[in-house]
Order: sequence, then structure tokens, then C-alpha cells
Amino acid sequence: MNTTYKYKDKTYTHIYPLSEALGQEGIFIPLSLSDEALTELGVTVMREEEPIENVKQRKILMLKRQRDVAEVEPIAYNGHLYDYDSKARERINAAIIALDQQGADAAIAWTTADDNDVTVTAADLRAVIAAVAVRSNALHVKYRTLKQQVQECKTMEELEAIKWE
Repeated sequence: MNTTYKYKDKTYTHIYPLSEALGQEGIFIPLSLSDEALTELGVTVMREEEPIENVKQRKILMLKRQRDVAEVEPIAYNGHLYDYDSKARERINAAIIALDQQGADAAIAWTTADDNDVTVTAADLRAVIAAVAVRSNALHVKYRTLKQQVQECKTMEELEAIKWE
């Protein structure tokens, strides 16, 4: 929703320049002054709905961000949670290479996201990556489905009903 303020013969698109104009007349207002209080000072407050296409684009960006955040959350494997942010991915890949160099039965101690020490093999770490791939695919399918729903919305109420959860 866009708000504009009209005071005397000027229109302001933000509260700050309006407060400066009022201040020049000796009227000092907090930037959080209510619409009713502004009206009492002779300010006309006008609100207009933001175009639905703008809201759709913002909603799609929000859904994409929620997907991206969910993609790097810890992943469950074999009863534990494993970190999967960029640093964890580097460590997992390095550990797989090191374990492969040591042979098929090689294992190392690994501290999980839920703060447990477990022994893992290269196969375990590959399984963590595989679990992430499955989750990532599900998240992208969910995002595309929600994005399509957003694009089909005709009203603000329909848009507000679309949630990531």
C-alpha cells in the first residue's frame, strides 16, 4: 500500500519530508504519528493499493528466499542432523576425498549439527549429500508450485493465503 500526505499545497510521498515541512512551521511530530493525529494537524493522508503485480513479485522473491534458507538447514541422516551450509559442504567433500584415499573401510569421527560425535565413512557422507539432493528437489518442486499459484492470483486475499509452510 502506498501512502501519500498532502499538507497545504504540497504532496509528500514519505513521512520524513512531511515532518520537516511541519517542523519549519514549528510543529514537531514523531515519525510514528497516527493518521488521525496528522489529520488533526491539517494533513490529508491518502492510501492507495499497491498494484497486485508488484505484490506478486515480492511474494515470489520471499518464497525463493524461504526455499534457499531451507536448502541449507541441517539434514537428517542415520538418526543425526548434519550441517549443510557452504562450510559444511566443503568439509564433507574434503572428507570424502580423504576417506577415498584411505580405502573402502576408512572412517573418521564427525561432529554432527546436533552436537554428537559419530563415526562416518565416505559412503555415509555421500548418503548425506544424497539426502540433501532429495530434499533440495522437493523444495524446488514446492517453490515452483507456489510460484505458479502466485502468478495465477487475481486478488490480494488469494496472495495472502499462499504460505511456504
